[in-house]
Amino acid sequence: MQRLLCSLLLAAAAAGFAAETKADFDRWMRELSNWGRWGKDDRTGALNLITPAKRKAAARLVREGVAVSLSRDAEKMAAQDNPRPFLHEMLSHGRTPNAGSHSDSFTIAHHGLAHTHLDAWCHFFHDGKMYNGVERSEDVTEKGSNSLSVHNAKQGIFTRGVLMDIPRLRGVRYLEPGTAIMPSDLEAWEKKAGLRIEPGDAILIRTGRWAWRAEKGPWPAGKLAGLHGSCARWLKSRDIAVLGSDAASDVGPSGIEGVRQPVHVFTLVALGAPILDNLDLEAVSEAAAQRKRWIFLLTTAPLAVPGATGSALNPIALF
Repeated sequence: MQRLLCSLLLAAAAAGFAAETKADFDRWMRELSNWGRWGKDDRTGALNLITPAKRKAAARLVREGVAVSLSRDAEKMAAQDNPRPFLHEMLSHGRTPNAGSHSDSFTIAHHGLAHTHLDAWCHFFHDGKMYNGVERSEDVTEKGSNSLSVHNAKQGIFTRGVLMDIPRLRGVRYLEPGTAIMPSDLEAWEKKAGLRIEPGDAILIRTGRWAWRAEKGPWPAGKLAGLHGSCARWLKSRDIAVLGSDAASDVGPSGIEGVRQPVHVFTLVALGAPILDNLDLEAVSEAAAQRKRWIFLLTTAPLAVPGATGSALNPIALF
């Protein structure tokens, strides 16, 4: 076992990962937690950082009124990275006898690597507990989550969005699958973009995933470019309200033995910050680069479904 651990640590170092362990991760979960920060009964976590003053300041970022969608078009075809495609059924159409209108229905399993969606607080847990110490065994039933569902975000997210364009930082079109983004990369982007992440911001990490996929096809199983778990301390230090990316935020494999998605677990459970997965950040990358401005008003809202672990959505960046 010791030889195996040494091999894993050497492989992580060769891949550019820091040699963190599960013990390190467990310590981050304790030391960097937001539990109790807004009271023992709080159920919205880092969204508390999006205050009325924060919303008003974000609204003032709109100068041109130019809107850019951050949503991937619904993936209707099955693929290696989309085993459960979006199902769109027409209930009545142009050839339906005696139809007075046209109607349809949707079926979507939003979690996964295909559909743009929000992860609610109840989506992940650690040692049997969700955000603010809520016991998963007591809270999440066959009817959904009683206290930490996506319904808690019904009022929407309206804050300063910050694009962190890591391929642009590194001078490439996209990151290869399995590429780790380290805290030093995030700090280097702040310096390059001439900004600093502020409390209540939504940070959006571009890996160039969709540019890679358009060129090379579906992503290989188990391999994603994304944040290394050691970014946990940086995320806490910046007091983010929302974390988003064009993949699943985590690098895969994680590089931390015994922890598959440390960034997801840390962000949802310890920070209480919702996660936006599978954003399409290609258009906003171009729009931001043209303006040399990486901040904008970000607005989005989930479907108001009591008990749900997440929701499909269409976030909008407004310049």
